[in-house]
Amino acid sequence: MTVDAKESARKIERAGDILARVREEVGRALVGQRAMVDRLLVGLLTGGHVLLEGVPGLAKTLAVKSLADSLSLKFRRIQFTPDLLPADLTGTLIYTPRDGSFTPKRGPLFANLVLADEVNRAPAKVQSALLEAMQERTVTAAGRSMPLPRPFFVLATQNPIEMEGTYQLPEAQIDRFLFKSVLAFPSEDELDSILDLTTGAAQAVPAQVLTVDDILAGQRLVRSVPIASHVRRAVARFVRRTQLENPDVTADVKRYIRFGISPRGAQSLVLAAKGHALLRHRYNVSFDDLCAVLRPTLRHRFQLNFEGEADQVDAEALLTRLFEDAIRDSA
Repeated sequence: MTVDAKESARKIERAGDILARVREEVGRALVGQRAMVDRLLVGLLTGGHVLLEGVPGLAKTLAVKSLADSLSLKFRRIQFTPDLLPADLTGTLIYTPRDGSFTPKRGPLFANLVLADEVNRAPAKVQSALLEAMQERTVTAAGRSMPLPRPFFVLATQNPIEMEGTYQLPEAQIDRFLFKSVLAFPSEDELDSILDLTTGAAQAVPAQVLTVDDILAGQRLVRSVPIASHVRRAVARFVRRTQLENPDVTADVKRYIRFGISPRGAQSLVLAAKGHALLRHRYNVSFDDLCAVLRPTLRHRFQLNFEGEADQVDAEALLTRLFEDAIRDSA
C-alpha cells in the first residue's frame, strides 16, 4: 500500500469513528430508526437530500433536529401549506425609507438543515423555489440570486395516508432526492423505550461532535472512496437493463416498466454506496454497500406502467433482481 493510500485509509477509519459518535449522540434523544439516521448521515456526507415517507409521529422532526444539534448546524422547519408563497421560503427585499435602500430579509431556506414538512402540500411556484435551492444551492428573491450556506441539506416529509389538499411532486423534483426512505413503525421494545424516554424527566440533548468545516471535509473525503472498475461496470450494466430501448431488456422490464433509471440515478447510487462504505469503516465500495442503498436510492426513480400497477408488480423486488443479475454477470 502506498503512502497516499495509507493516509486515505486512516482518514476513512477516523471519519467512520466520528460518524459512529454522531449516531450515538443522536441515539440519546431518538429511539430506534437506525436506518433513517444512517440515511440522513449518508445524505449529509454526499451532499444529497432525503425524502421521508411515513405517518405522523414517527420522530421525523426530532431526528433531523437531533442531527443538527450533534453537528452544530443551523436548523429550520417549514410547514408547507397550500397558501405558501415562494417568498415565504426565499425571503424578500425590505424597503428602508430613510435612505431609499432595499435590505434583503432572508427566508428559512438560509440554513444548513431544512425540514420541509408535508412538502407535497405546496403549489408549483413554491416547489420551483425549493427545486432551485436543492439543485443549484441558490435562491432568487426580487431578481437577485443569493448562495445558500454550505452544507445545505433538505429533509422533506410526506404523509402517505392523507392525500386531500396535496399536489403531486414533479418527477424532476423527486429525482433530486438522493433517498426516498419509507419509515417503519417502531417495535414493541422500541415503543416502550420511547414512552420511558419522552414521558419522564427532561429529554437528553445531543452533544456537538462535528463542526461545519468537519462536514465539508467529510464530503470531500466521500468522493475519494475508491470503487473497483468491475463494481462500477456492474452499476452501468444494471442501469442499462432498466431502459426500454436496450435490445437486451428482459421480458418483465419490457412489459411492466414505464421508465427506468437515469444517469443521475446511477450517480446517486454510487455516491450513496461510497457514503455507506464510510459509515461501515470500509476503504472501498463493495457490492454489499450498493445492495444496502439500492432501494432507498432508486425506488423513486423507477416507475411501473399501467399493466405493472394492475398486476401489482413489486417494483423494488424487480429492481433488486435486475441488480443481482448484473452482479452475477460481472463475476
